[in-house]
Amino acid sequence: MSLFDDLQLGFFTEAPAPAPAVPSSSPSSSPSLSSSPSSSQPPESDRGRQVRGRSALRARTAVLFSRLQDMGLRGVEQLVLMRTRTVMVSLIGRTLRVHEGYSEAPETVLRAIMAFATARTRAERLAAREVILAHDVERAPVARRQEPARPGDAALLTQLTEAHRQLNAQWFGGTLKSIPLRLSGRMATRLGHYDPGSRHLAAEIVMSRTHIVRHGWREAMHTLLHEMVHQWQHETGRPVDHGPEFRRKAREVGITPAARRDVTPLERRRERQAHAR
Repeated sequence: MSLFDDLQLGFFTEAPAPAPAVPSSSPSSSPSLSSSPSSSQPPESDRGRQVRGRSALRARTAVLFSRLQDMGLRGVEQLVLMRTRTVMVSLIGRTLRVHEGYSEAPETVLRAIMAFATARTRAERLAAREVILAHDVERAPVARRQEPARPGDAALLTQLTEAHRQLNAQWFGGTLKSIPLRLSGRMATRLGHYDPGSRHLAAEIVMSRTHIVRHGWREAMHTLLHEMVHQWQHETGRPVDHGPEFRRKAREVGITPAARRDVTPLERRRERQAHAR
C-alpha cells in the first residue's frame, strides 16, 4: 500500500540519480567540470569520458529546457534530467525533474510534461499524466535487495501463493498473472507493496512479515487483495495509484478503498475508544 504524490509520476519512490541541472538564468551558472587534483581521481582517459558524458547530458538538458519553455513552460527555474527506474516526472518547488528517457520524446509528450508542471487543477495534471506515462521509457535495471529467509517463510509463501490464486479466481475471474510473492522484514510502516517490475525484472507482491504475524491472516488477505488491485491496474494498462478507479475496484472486491487503513486489533480499538471518553 502506498500513497501517490500528485506532483510525482511513477510507481514507487526511490532516490533518483540526478544529472547535471540547467538553471534558467544562464549557461554560465552551470556547475563547473573542473576539479582539484586528487590521488583518488580516475585515470585521465576515464576522466575524459566522464567529462564528455556530463557535457553531452548538460547539452541535452539545455535543449529540452529550451523546448519546454518555447511550449509555454513558466515558473520553473531549473530542469534536471534523472536516471531512475521509478520516478518519471516530478516538480519540487521550482525545480522540474524529468527522466532522461523523455529528452527526445515526441512533441505531444513534451507538451504533456509542460502541462503537468503548469497545471492548476488535479484534472489537468491527471490528463497530462496519462500522456506522459503512456510513452514507454527504458528504465535502468535495479537489483532488488534480497533478505535471508527465516524459519517458516517457505510454508508461509506457499500459503500466500495459494491465496493469490484463489482470490484471483474469486474476484478477477482468474485474469491476473501468477507472479512471485516475497516477504520483507524491512517494511516499517507499509503493510504490502506491488512492484510492477520492468523489462529487466518481473512484477512481484511484497508482504510485510511483521504485519502478517502481528495482525493475523484475515488482515493479511485484506492487504494481499489491495496489492492485487494494483496488479490489476498495471496489467490492464491503468495508472497504478489510489484514484477513482482504484477505489471503485476496491469496493468491488470488498476492501477498504483507501491508501491506508487501521489494522489495530478490535479489542485495542475498543480500549482506545473507552479511554477517549
